[in-house]
Amino acid sequence: MITDVAICCKPLTIDRRLTDVYNRHLTMKKDIHPNNYRPVVFQDLNNNQTFLTKSTVATDETIKLDGVEYPLVKVHISSASHPFFTGQEKLVDIEGRVDKFKARQEAAKARSEAMKKSATKTRVKADKDYEAETQKLGAPQASKK
Repeated sequence: MITDVAICCKPLTIDRRLTDVYNRHLTMKKDIHPNNYRPVVFQDLNNNQTFLTKSTVATDETIKLDGVEYPLVKVHISSASHPFFTGQEKLVDIEGRVDKFKARQEAAKARSEAMKKSATKTRVKADKDYEAETQKLGAPQASKK
């Protein structure tokens, strides 16, 4: 039985064609990458921090940095102002989302208080002689004259 296992377990040989198939994705494709990389300045609008890097982004604005004029891209948030990178909680509200949320919250609170106020009104029931109006099942009805 041991000889059968030894016969079945042949040493693995690596086929050259298989390795070429697996490494094909590692080579870069030609003519798909942009070739118009240039230095561009990104400016954070929260704290006016600037970053000089290469990019292909198109922009009409320019800025002078270290005596050289570069294209300018303005960003609302970057690593210089994001709470994850700064380690501090900072409320950044450009489009008024927090104000809209607070207004909706106050309106909901006012609606709930108005509903509570209308629900607490007590209704006064008229004192009626309920026993006179009720009758037992199977009992003859009294004639009204």
